[in-house]
Amino acid sequence: MYSIYHFFHSLFQQKHLLKKVKKLDEFPFKKNLLSCRNDGVFPDMAIRLNKDRKIFTGGELIELKDSDSYTVSSFNSTIPSRSKKIEEIITGENSIIKQQMEETGNDILSLPVRDVYYLVRGRKKSHTKICLVYGSFFETISIENLISQSFSQVLEERLKESGKEVSEEFKQTLLSIFSRQQNFSKVRNVEKASVKLRFRIMTEVKAEGNILNPKKYPKIKDDTLNFVLPCRNENEAKEILKKTELVFGEKKLKQFKIFKIKHHFNGYFLALQTSI
Repeated sequence: MYSIYHFFHSLFQQKHLLKKVKKLDEFPFKKNLLSCRNDGVFPDMAIRLNKDRKIFTGGELIELKDSDSYTVSSFNSTIPSRSKKIEEIITGENSIIKQQMEETGNDILSLPVRDVYYLVRGRKKSHTKICLVYGSFFETISIENLISQSFSQVLEERLKESGKEVSEEFKQTLLSIFSRQQNFSKVRNVEKASVKLRFRIMTEVKAEGNILNPKKYPKIKDDTLNFVLPCRNENEAKEILKKTELVFGEKKLKQFKIFKIKHHFNGYFLALQTSI
């Protein structure tokens, strides 16, 4: 079976190395769990799909975030999200990700929407924090809304500076056009220009969304490995623990400190924590 739970188990088995490896991508991730592995292209890794998906679907996407401080490193080009459509990631028949996934025998489009997780490591002096965290920790409003409201701020600033006014209808139409990240991912070729232009979005995590921040999330202790999942009610908590016990076994599960943390914008998350 393959899943993000099995991936976390593989981290747990070699957790001492999470503190030792110079770069997070040098960690010996278990290849048999992965359908793809890339460097500098989203996603850094993907879990293989299961044929039997009654309990675990597999197919999760994982992005590595490594930092020499207790600040989550910036997201370049790809805005953090809770899920991604696989068709937006696999572009064209020559896609390396597509080729890698097919080589593992995956029917890629059989799971069109994939959950996204971030493996975050922060180091401060001699201490380390590692969190495998679900994407909703960072995506607290939709990406479209985030982009639209950001452009709204730019538009309002320029209108104020210029002293001009536009109708609310025109403003909303303009903002809706510039609400999709895909609009910025293409290289633009302008006639008679000797250079091409491509806009890139960089996303930085606020203090309230920084799971490594000891003031905002004091329960995420130094020198720990954490698995952090959204938990809106007790049924979800039971389901998380049930799946974790299936993978780890009852005895190993007792080694974890289990608690809830309250996100400043997005409700409660359940954390499983172990020392490294």
